[in-house]
Amino acid sequence: MIVGLDHPDDAGVVRLTDEIALLQTVDFFTPIVDDPYAYGQIAAANALSDIYAMGGTPISAVNILCLPVAKIDPEAVAGILAGGRDKAAEAGCPIIGGQSVEDRELKYGLAVTGRIHPAQILKKVGAQAGDVLVLTKPLGVGLLTSGFKAGRGEPALVARASQTMATLSAIPARLAHAFGAHACTDITGFGLLGHAGEMVRDTEVGFRIDARAVPCFAEVLARPYRKLRTRADATNRAYTRAIATVGAAVGEAMEALLYDPQTSGGLLVALPAARAEGYLQAIAGEGYLLPCAVIGTVEAALVGRIVVE
Repeated sequence: MIVGLDHPDDAGVVRLTDEIALLQTVDFFTPIVDDPYAYGQIAAANALSDIYAMGGTPISAVNILCLPVAKIDPEAVAGILAGGRDKAAEAGCPIIGGQSVEDRELKYGLAVTGRIHPAQILKKVGAQAGDVLVLTKPLGVGLLTSGFKAGRGEPALVARASQTMATLSAIPARLAHAFGAHACTDITGFGLLGHAGEMVRDTEVGFRIDARAVPCFAEVLARPYRKLRTRADATNRAYTRAIATVGAAVGEAMEALLYDPQTSGGLLVALPAARAEGYLQAIAGEGYLLPCAVIGTVEAALVGRIVVE
């Protein structure tokens, strides 16, 4: 075992040979959009993201499906499974089986196996002073999907948020190796600051984040989302209270975005400052369409802390 419960990361890692290690992860959740096919795609992309965050390549997956059998339309179930199948196929990761159980609430996701060279594993911890931080998806999908459930959101915005969550992190993950990344994680339920906190906790460095540089859905900074908060907002703030300081100039709405739980969020990559521009250009050059940006710096003076300005 290379990575396990003693030092939890985005996926577990087991060495098979000197050149091959297996990555294993699992993730599933209740629907966050109404369209079954889109839900299946998003759930699959979210599960695959943990493999990409470790720098690996997904090689196979199995379905996890919990069903309120008496209440759900079989066509909806077929749509969910088709969405997951097609997204996994896009990743070159065949779904080779699965398990379904009866439950009071619908849930879907994948258990994914990936492959990586043991010397190329990207862990959460490893950022070096002088690195910069790159975020590869916009924040805000937690607030948006909460709004969608409350009947807020134009169809075009629902579609754009769904597309963002369903976008694979394969390109930014693969190029992170090529541009010398030192650490990486994906932004999910603990929000940007929660997952950034995992990257600095018990290390000799800290992060300084420029809130103005953070890519986000502009709609969540205005009505009707400006005052909306997810259920995880309070717990995510509590999770980072001891290590994160958010300046007053950041503003209430932007601060909420920093704690917003993401579903299938982007990667947060720490890599040498001199290579950041090339990394961003390479991502765009391979057809990755979501906004990516340098959002901060890694500093030795901020040992174990995050400062947002």
